[in-house]
Amino acid sequence: MTNSDLSRRIRSFVIRTGRLTDSQRAGWDVGFPKHGFTLSDHQFDWDLSFDVAGPRGLEIGFGMGDSLVAMADQNPESRYLGIEVHTPGVGKLLADVERRGIRNLKVFSGDAVQVLEDAIPVNSVDLMQIFFPDPWHKKRHHKRRLIQPDFVSLAVSRLSSGGHMHLATDWEPYAKHMMDVLSATAALENVAGDRQFSPRPESRPETKFERRGHRLGHGVWDLLFTKRSDVVGKVTV
Repeated sequence: MTNSDLSRRIRSFVIRTGRLTDSQRAGWDVGFPKHGFTLSDHQFDWDLSFDVAGPRGLEIGFGMGDSLVAMADQNPESRYLGIEVHTPGVGKLLADVERRGIRNLKVFSGDAVQVLEDAIPVNSVDLMQIFFPDPWHKKRHHKRRLIQPDFVSLAVSRLSSGGHMHLATDWEPYAKHMMDVLSATAALENVAGDRQFSPRPESRPETKFERRGHRLGHGVWDLLFTKRSDVVGKVTV
């Protein structure tokens, strides 16, 4: 399967061209030239892109960026890179980065599959996190779910040896699907034990939507897996 084939197969988003607020537009205008990347920038260089040399964290689909900004702010020696396709979310994150003076967070604007394929070096990510991806509830839309074997194979190839993959969802059927896919990936090992969900790590900030869900009795499922140390580069599922 070619890179373009995989990107076409895993179309996990629908472009929503909402208007930018003044703050979001300022984030783009001021923040993107300093902190932003596109596929035209070619392969991402972790060492050249940051003034710090700590662990490398990558978040796919950061939404409005609240959790990612909080993590970068709380861990100034770590390096964080976010990928998001929706322009308001990118603008919001960049505005927050500028307002807080955060220097250890960069952003890619684009399709996560294409960015992983074309811009992220293999074995270069110490923590990959995907929080609350679209569950695509209807059965006919399940093929649009991001967490599929082909995507996980690609994602794991970008993890460093011993690197972690952290997923979270508030939709139980999708949580079970995620568990099936990750458990079937030979290159991954479940930190919590075979087919066990993990407690929410303190490193993952609780969002306001999650707190509201808890008040309504909704559950949240975290999955934390590690890449086996004997696996390098391309993996299969």
